[in-house]
Amino acid sequence: MTTAVLSAMIRPLVEPRLPDWVEPHWFMSKEEALELAPRAEIGWFDFAQHGPMAEVVTAATNLKWLNSIYAGLDFLPLDLLAQRGTVVTNGAGINALTIAEYVVLLMLAHAKGYAEVVRAMDRHEWLLDSPGKRELAGERVLLLGMGAIGALVKTRLEAFDMEVVPVRRSGADGALKPGEWRAKLGEFDWVVLAVPSTPETRHMIGAEELAAMKSSAVLVNIARGDVVDQSALIEALRSKSIEGALLDVTDPEPLPEDHPLWGLENAQVTMHLSGRAQTKMFQRSADRFIANLERWKRGDPVEPRLDLELGY
Repeated sequence: MTTAVLSAMIRPLVEPRLPDWVEPHWFMSKEEALELAPRAEIGWFDFAQHGPMAEVVTAATNLKWLNSIYAGLDFLPLDLLAQRGTVVTNGAGINALTIAEYVVLLMLAHAKGYAEVVRAMDRHEWLLDSPGKRELAGERVLLLGMGAIGALVKTRLEAFDMEVVPVRRSGADGALKPGEWRAKLGEFDWVVLAVPSTPETRHMIGAEELAAMKSSAVLVNIARGDVVDQSALIEALRSKSIEGALLDVTDPEPLPEDHPLWGLENAQVTMHLSGRAQTKMFQRSADRFIANLERWKRGDPVEPRLDLELGY
């Protein structure tokens, strides 16, 4: 079975552990990957940019299983993969731990005004009072998205004695149902977005939702930039109809140098770094891939499997 895998970071972690039935072919450029793609039955075609990856996947006409380190693969030709009957496994959960930690970091930094503490240190200025006095304990969090990331966010925030109310289809265990959360937005101090990017989630937070939030509420987005109507968010931040926005993701990425979000004091932009704030992403991905190879050989389901119709 022919397998194409990006060499730079993954090869040293995978190559010594490949079973005998795998015939590996490695690539270091888009051109090399395009040459290998039509012969590959199992492909790992990750690139830093979406365009080359989509191009190579399209060229992989014989692909039976596509693996990726990325959780969000909405930029790939999912309809084409479905037509071909290609099984797709993604990186869901690979970065969940560090992203959940980043949520706590962002919320604590906002609550305690930590950015101003760092600026004062740069100025060699001894502050006589804390720039931020907000306590997380006792505050209420609306959590949209209860996948691998959301589940870890929930337990970590609950450790700070916060009340975390997730949104679940069942509405079980104190959760809100998908049709209920908008009417209750004004009851929450924080709104955390951890949903996948789909047509249904695009701009799920817009002008109406922002207007319904408390003036002291803070929006935290570690999902995708397009789940928030960014123009509406900028207006809400400028008018201070909400207290702040903590944005690990934006639309577009990267933000242009003259984008208004950079200049808003009540916005923190962390450049989609949450998933990169770790050292174990590639090791975890390699471990999962090797385990999945054994499942594939036995005819067992590989995981986590992307639903090509839903896009996540």
